[in-house]
Amino acid sequence: MEYVNRNTIPFHVPGHKKGDGMDSKFKDFVGKNILSIDVTVFKLVDSLHHPTTSIKKAMELAADCYGSDMAFISVHGTSGAIQAMIMSVVKDGDKIIVPRNVHKSVTAGIILSGANPIFMQPEIDKNLGIAHGVTPETVEETLKMHPDAKAVLVINPTYYGVATDIKKIAEIVHSYDIPLIVDEAHGPHLGFNDRLPISAMDAGADMCSQSTHKIIGSMTQSSFLQVRGGRVDINRVQSMMSLLQTTSPLYPLMASLDVARMQIATKGKELLDYAIDLAEYTRNEINKIPGLYCFGKEILGQKGVYALDPTKITITAKGLGLTGYELDSMLADEYHIQLELSDLYNALAVGSFGDTKEKNDKLIEALWDISKRFYGKRPVKGEVLDIPSIPERKLSPREAYYANKRSVPINESAGLVSCEFLMSYPPGIPVLCPGEVITKEIIDYVQALKDTGLYVQGTEDPEVNYIKVVE
Repeated sequence: MEYVNRNTIPFHVPGHKKGDGMDSKFKDFVGKNILSIDVTVFKLVDSLHHPTTSIKKAMELAADCYGSDMAFISVHGTSGAIQAMIMSVVKDGDKIIVPRNVHKSVTAGIILSGANPIFMQPEIDKNLGIAHGVTPETVEETLKMHPDAKAVLVINPTYYGVATDIKKIAEIVHSYDIPLIVDEAHGPHLGFNDRLPISAMDAGADMCSQSTHKIIGSMTQSSFLQVRGGRVDINRVQSMMSLLQTTSPLYPLMASLDVARMQIATKGKELLDYAIDLAEYTRNEINKIPGLYCFGKEILGQKGVYALDPTKITITAKGLGLTGYELDSMLADEYHIQLELSDLYNALAVGSFGDTKEKNDKLIEALWDISKRFYGKRPVKGEVLDIPSIPERKLSPREAYYANKRSVPINESAGLVSCEFLMSYPPGIPVLCPGEVITKEIIDYVQALKDTGLYVQGTEDPEVNYIKVVE
């Protein structure tokens, strides 16, 4: 703000010079305030790559807020933070233990580092057709089989708000004297209200990447990477963040991140009580609608379900004979209500303290309307489509990604080694990673996703009719 209040004359990039040189079509829409703080690196505004003043203070406050030793700012989103997190603890040839239902950014970090992933199977909910967390028992069994692993990564909570017993997992991992790193993309609000699952830092994790922009109000693409020293070299993390991030960070992103930290630190409990109460009201009302179901506390105690984030509202549409994708599309196209994601059976509404009862009631009313149109008119969807088994790996992800390739029709690729990903996005969980042998089960599953209208991606071919395989 000091830069703006001084009426500084800009002879620096960006070339729009506080918006004065920008076409009005964009400028009139966004306003000049945000453009006035879109600046380059100089002493007055500090440097993300060598912070000494305001950015350094923002990082220190964020670390204090979350109970870490250092909080790094990521302007490459949580994906960039996850890649840096992985590259800070493993190198070429090292083993890293990860759940299968990881976001594609985890696999990207493994490719960049050259590490070898050891996959753990998360617990699959056969009713909902989604993956929950990995259990402490699974982590312990995997470590016994791979005691030379250099790190363990877990997702906590999942996209759908399901948390595992991360405190117990941290104790198990630390008994091998290796770091536990956590994809906490969907948990930057944990730790600020005792009605929510425990946060990664409070549970004893060594690092966690947080999508501050997803839940607690910073701008999209801004995230934190929280680090605890000891098993992790903080200087190496700094080096990796500097290696991966742009040298021209967007200052409005960093400012919004700092303000979001301030808001959750000073008003978190009150704001989250409001968000949780509103989400629980919405869940209860949706569960009164014929053909729809929103899971809640009744699934606690299932394998991989240790705690729940109630602000995530997963709407299962099987009872209406609809896929999650169909429900999602109807809400968007006919009612102008946009949900976060959909899969074969569910659609996810993400709650936050930016919601209002009026908006949530519109969602409930729309779902009642859809129920009246479809309940009893279509056969109820029964057994869920099984997620394919983890295929055999022939090459490391890095070796396969950089291998000589050829393109083949995907329906003729069984038995070949993939150079590409196959995943439904969102949430971006791969059913096939580079270096793995393509199976008929995977081919059939991908076809089923495509037939349903879900967005399958990962291949160079945008239609996902062809896939690159190792020559």
